[in-house]
Amino acid sequence: MKRTWKTLAAAGLIVAVGAAAVPASANAGWNHNNGAAAAAGFIGLAAGAIIGSTMAQANPYPYGGTYYYGPPAPWSPAWYSYCSAKYNSFNPNTGYFYGYDGRYHFCR
Repeated sequence: MKRTWKTLAAAGLIVAVGAAAVPASANAGWNHNNGAAAAAGFIGLAAGAIIGSTMAQANPYPYGGTYYYGPPAPWSPAWYSYCSAKYNSFNPNTGYFYGYDGRYHFCR
């Protein structure tokens, strides 16, 4: 639904800009309508649809996305590396680190 509104808003904006670009003197005096207004409206609608569809991508992660697996299991070699890299105060003997709140926390 959000995509439809974006497309309609972009199309309406392009049509409004196109209509404003037509000088007022073009309508004065002669009353010839050879379909230019309909063509301008169609072009504006097509341009709005193209712009709107490019703005609203179907999949922002086309290669499967990004995955977060979380920290490794405690007491594994990967866990030691993870906690040592993340916390400067990490103690590998106890598995705890000193937090900013002044208390010790177990690395998860």
